[in-house]
Formats: sequence, structure tokens, C-alpha cells
Amino acid sequence: MYLIIIGAGDIGTPLIDIATKSGNEVVVIERDETRANRAADEFDCLVLNADATSKDTLDDAGAAQADALISTTDQDATNVMTCLLAKEFEVPAILSVVHNPEHMGLFEQIGVNTMQNPQQLIAEYLYRAVARPAIVDYMRIGDDAEVFEITVTDEAPIAGKTLKEAAQSGLLTDEMLVVAIERDENDHPITPRGETTIQAGDLLTVYSGVGADPEITDIFGHYEDREE
Repeated sequence: MYLIIIGAGDIGTPLIDIATKSGNEVVVIERDETRANRAADEFDCLVLNADATSKDTLDDAGAAQADALISTTDQDATNVMTCLLAKEFEVPAILSVVHNPEHMGLFEQIGVNTMQNPQQLIAEYLYRAVARPAIVDYMRIGDDAEVFEITVTDEAPIAGKTLKEAAQSGLLTDEMLVVAIERDENDHPITPRGETTIQAGDLLTVYSGVGADPEITDIFGHYEDREE
């Protein structure tokens, strides 16, 4: 892909790294000279030390040919203006970081895909790691649902049962689905079926429509998430 990335800061820099290593043609626009020079030295891409809110800058970056533009600056006003200009160039995919939740509606009105304040996401993730130590990794879906990874312990009620048996006994409800199983002796994840037996030590990827509350993690043998 031909990607234009606005900003080479805390968010933009790892994005540039991923995009260039994946073999994409990347153009970076960074107003700060120090950051621009650092990105030019570190990554195999074109870096423009310029103002992304200028139509001429986006023209120089080849916006008319770009497959996507991603704005990562720490200023919502800059991100909005850049995205509006990208619309004029008819860039097929336009994405932006949004730092102030009150501005989310504005980005949606102009048809931009958004990611909410990444610092807030990190804070929520860190809090979750403390509050729910049984969860290896998780992703929230909507207000309540979550997809999470959890290891099955020796004491887990589900250990030794097939998924069908777990459902019949009420351990797995209609709101839950085991999406994948990682097992040490298997090179690839196991696609779960009704007759698949859950073993102690399995790393499960689970969808739960009601989140990963202690009642849910108990099923997999993790009781440490319960409040004392």
C-alpha cells in the first residue's frame, strides 16, 4: 500500500516502523524538525518536514495516489484539518487518533475512522491487568462484551470436558464461545469443535457477551480475580 502517516511522535513512530517493515510505500509528514530528521534516519521512507494542514504538503506527499492516510498527532484540530484535506484528495481510507472524546462525533460526521485516546486505552489496559490478573490479554467489544485470553488451570471446572459437555453442564452459556485453543504440543492453534476436550494448560481465546467477570474466570480455574 501507499500510506501517508501524519506525525512521527509516540504513536506515529511505531506505526511507521510496522508499515515500513511490512513492505508498504510510506510517506511521513512531521512538522517538528527534530522528529522529522530522526524518522528519516531510522526508517526507509520519505519524510517531509512540513505542515500537514497545508494542501500543498499533502499534494507533495502524493495524496492523490495514496491508499490510506493516518493522522497521529496529539492535536485533534490538526487531525481534523488533515483528514478534511485528505477527503478533497479522495484518499480511500482515512484514519485518525482522537484525544478528546467530545470530538469523536466531529470525526464521524466527516466520515473518518477513529481510534480513541490511546493513553486512555493504555490506562484501562493497565488497570485491567491489576484488577483481573487471570486475563492474559483482552479486547472490549461494545459496552459489555469482551474477547480475552486465559489459561486453564488444573483445578478448572472445564478441564477434562469437551466443549459440548461444558455447554450441557452450564459452564459455557449461550453468551460464551471458545474461539481458539493454543496447546504446547501443537504448532498451530486448535479450532474448537463440540467434541474438542479442554485440557489443563490450554491457552483459550474466549468471547463473552457479559465480559470477563470473576464468575466467568472461575470456569477456567482462576479464583484470584475475586475480591477478598
